[in-house]
Amino acid sequence: MEATNSLLDTAAVGDLVLLDPLTEESLLRTLQERFQRSDIYTYIGNVVISVNPYRSLPIYTPETVQEYHNCNFFAVKPHIYAIADDAYRSLRDRDRDQCILITGESGAGKTEASKLVMSYVAAVSSKGEEVDKVKEQLLQSNPVLEAFGNAKTIRNDNSSRFGKYMDVEFDFKGEPLGGVISNYLLEKSRIVRHVKGERNFHIFYQLLAGGSAQLLQQLKLRQDCRHYGYLNRERSNLPGVDDAANFRAMQDAMRVIGFSPEEVTALLEVTAVVLKLGNVELSSGYQASGMEACSIAESQELREICELIGLDTSTLEQALCSRTVKARDEMVLTTLTVPQGYYGRDALAKNIYSRLFDWLVNRINTSIQVKPGKQRKVMGVLDIYGFEIFQDNGFEQFIINYCNEKLQQIFILMTLKEEQEEYIREGIRWTPVEFFDNSIICNLIENSKGGILAMLDEECLRPGVVNEDTFLTKLNQLFATHKHYESRETQNARHVMDASLPPQCFRIHHYAGKVTYNVTGFIEKNNDLLFRDLSQAMWAARHTLLRSLFPEGDPQKVSLKLPPTAGFQFKSSVATLMKNLYSKNPNYIRCIKPNETKTAMLFTPELVLAQIRYLGLLENVRVRRAGYAFRQLYGPFLERYKMLGTRTWPRWAGGNRDGVEVLLEELAIPAEELAFGHTKIFIRSPCTLFDLEKRRQERVVQLATLIQKMFRGWRCWTQYQLMRKSQIVISAWFRGHAQKNRYKQMKRSALIIQAYARGWKSRRLLRELKRQCRRHAAASTIAAYWRGYQVRRAYRRFFRSGASARLANFIYRRLVQRFLVGLERNLPPLSVMDQTWPPAPYKFLDDANQELRSIFCRWKCKKYREQLTPQRRALLQAKLCASELFKDKKALYPKSLAQPFCGEYLGLAQNPKYQKLHAVAKDNLVMADAVRKVNKASGKTVPRLLLLTTERLVLAEPRAAQPKATLSLGDIHGASVTRFSDGLLALHLRESTTGGAKGDLLLVSDHLIELVTRLHQALLGATARGLALHITDRFSTRGPKGDVDVTVVESERAGSEGPVCKKRGNRRMEVLVH
Repeated sequence: MEATNSLLDTAAVGDLVLLDPLTEESLLRTLQERFQRSDIYTYIGNVVISVNPYRSLPIYTPETVQEYHNCNFFAVKPHIYAIADDAYRSLRDRDRDQCILITGESGAGKTEASKLVMSYVAAVSSKGEEVDKVKEQLLQSNPVLEAFGNAKTIRNDNSSRFGKYMDVEFDFKGEPLGGVISNYLLEKSRIVRHVKGERNFHIFYQLLAGGSAQLLQQLKLRQDCRHYGYLNRERSNLPGVDDAANFRAMQDAMRVIGFSPEEVTALLEVTAVVLKLGNVELSSGYQASGMEACSIAESQELREICELIGLDTSTLEQALCSRTVKARDEMVLTTLTVPQGYYGRDALAKNIYSRLFDWLVNRINTSIQVKPGKQRKVMGVLDIYGFEIFQDNGFEQFIINYCNEKLQQIFILMTLKEEQEEYIREGIRWTPVEFFDNSIICNLIENSKGGILAMLDEECLRPGVVNEDTFLTKLNQLFATHKHYESRETQNARHVMDASLPPQCFRIHHYAGKVTYNVTGFIEKNNDLLFRDLSQAMWAARHTLLRSLFPEGDPQKVSLKLPPTAGFQFKSSVATLMKNLYSKNPNYIRCIKPNETKTAMLFTPELVLAQIRYLGLLENVRVRRAGYAFRQLYGPFLERYKMLGTRTWPRWAGGNRDGVEVLLEELAIPAEELAFGHTKIFIRSPCTLFDLEKRRQERVVQLATLIQKMFRGWRCWTQYQLMRKSQIVISAWFRGHAQKNRYKQMKRSALIIQAYARGWKSRRLLRELKRQCRRHAAASTIAAYWRGYQVRRAYRRFFRSGASARLANFIYRRLVQRFLVGLERNLPPLSVMDQTWPPAPYKFLDDANQELRSIFCRWKCKKYREQLTPQRRALLQAKLCASELFKDKKALYPKSLAQPFCGEYLGLAQNPKYQKLHAVAKDNLVMADAVRKVNKASGKTVPRLLLLTTERLVLAEPRAAQPKATLSLGDIHGASVTRFSDGLLALHLRESTTGGAKGDLLLVSDHLIELVTRLHQALLGATARGLALHITDRFSTRGPKGDVDVTVVESERAGSEGPVCKKRGNRRMEVLVH
């Protein structure tokens, strides 16, 4: 590694190889300090340790990608991009196949690490339409595989429940050509059951949350997760996860990869079948023979499944509830019990989903695989499940931990091998390092003759009664003395009492710790049997994709050979994977989970220390520091530290190794701390390296001071030279400017002299031309006078006496014509309110002008009247009548001008209470208003409803809406109002009439002007005479007991609501108005 400031921070070194002292406590403290500073990446040589921060960090931007692109591995801060760039450049430039091994516990961030590696390689590789398409397909395979292969566990919200190894293939230029994906051991038992707090595979929740109503109806699904048994009938809420958006992203990714719409629909239909199988309920019954049998409890779900896959309902029902057994040469159909039926149903669901996932991986490989015949380089990325230790560990955890043992084995061996090869290559003596070799654990599990997997396969194939008890007994007998195996029986033999080890369990001492496995379900899960009847039923389906998943169901290809066990298949896959990894140059990313609660930036030292131990990080550091903790090429070392020697600074003319030897000899570093290889310098102790760095920092300060001094001197000298040069330039420019001004002055003087000379010549010529013009003008004037004299003499001879009259008439007509044309062009606007008119241009046209103005005004009014509606015409006539009656006579009149005459103020037609009054008025209603009648005896007022028709006037009581008084219009011979702004009205009635027997009416109205006007118009229409209106402050009214004199007085004591009437004796009344 190389020494840089980022790696040699004494507070928290970026490379643990340089840690001094090297202990578990110092290593843990360094990781914690870096984690608290958001430095989640740390090196052990070329191994990257990644601590999951459980939150997004701003360290994956495009700028960061460019910072790490083509950089030295140790020249920048530790980062996952550094190892990705180193692997990519080794593949591209040195033609070495690479593999990146990402290991760690579940929830440690392995899946995210693999995404970051792939995204970095895609970002730094070449651009181009075809290349970008390949990169996009490789990147978009992640969302699809995560949807079908990842699930929420207690420890991780996006836990990979399958192992994935992707080989990305490149051409000789480093451009991606395609890839191949291998998957290992999908946890298909999660399909049928998962513990509380976890979820099934993401695709089920994404489909229900993101599928459109039309799609869900097509798949015969409900949106509620609580409807499905395989989802534990629980809500699907997961904080921070949008299942609907992830479903859309998965669909987009499939489209990018190249899935056709028909393939996507078929894939979702098979997924829906798996989900609906969990809702198929079985009921118990008995046959006539007394044997127990099962049947479908509710056929609705089964019928919908058969409609999706194109299968007869009775075929699937028979396959679920019975089994065909071959006895000798005869096929016997036996019924299943309810537990057996549920076992078959769940086995079918697991097999369908597992085979569907394999088909999905193969289909992606079909799109991204490289065409044969091209020369290629390979970079493998391994993202596989981490080491798992649960409260209850079963067959899946056993297989997963076996795989992690193999990966730990390859990590240790290849790390030691790489270290040993470097020492041999450099000619340095190799110092052996003690470390734990887990080959004994791997042999315990995978030995073909006496391993646990071999014993499990043997037990599964053994005839007779086979169960987990016989399997555990055989293990106890075989591994009774094995130091990494123990069970309750072996502990009893050793006289060890351990209550934490149950009877049905055995324990293996893995490299990561002790794990207790419950053997319940080992044989069943290893066999992974599916009844032949169910395979044949799936083959009989008309669904093309589902049918292709069960080739063994073809009756023409029936095979009695047992399929290989799950353990054997996984062991073979791991062996192939190990062989593949051994053939490539390894790069390691060790992921660490900082806490169990998935809390952002929380560091739990106890949990991290346990991972440090079982990941063997301390041993890894010791291997890297075996003999020498630091090594570097001679060239970079000399370039970094040559400033410390007087002979090597500032330039060294000899070879790099000679320069390093001279430098270290001058620095007096002990010889036992150094070793000189063929191409590298090796330093034994980190303290020596830190001492070099300290000296270098002090020397840098000195050199910086020297550089500053020289720079300031150079800057002052440069400034002086610049000032001197500026002075010379200024002087030259000033002299040039002075000469230029002298030249301009001389040129200006010459131009002035020339101008005066040319002016003198021009003036002389002008005087000559003027004399010629005067002579010519005089001759023309004399000729004109002569011709005029001759014409006048001839005209007087032929002049007539009527010529003056005709001339005057002609002038008059021309003036009139000009006046009329000008008037046409300047006519005023057609608004009847506009009284403007242009004045006459000549006094003799004043009378004609006034007549034309009168004609134009009458014509405008006529046009305006023709445009009026009958209602508007009647309203204007009423307003005109009001003007004739009240203008300049009553103070209330100006206020009424802006108020339109509505006539009907009571709403007789709308109010059902006034139906009788409306019937009285019928179609002859002129005005309806609320008035107040004044009692002449007391002066008090009472409300009344007034209805004026074309023939009569009616007063009605408001509450009962009954007429109280009805007067014919002929009974009214006059009316009196005041000159003030009040609404007082006295109606004088004839004594001889029936209505006038009680005397005159004294009323108060809010619409007095309109009421009097409409009464006047109604009298004109009915009697051909108008209303005799008196506008006065004193008038007399006739009452039943004699006349009453009414005096109207303007007073501030009058109320704002109307006049106040006060009786002054029997014959006098005083009315106060405002």
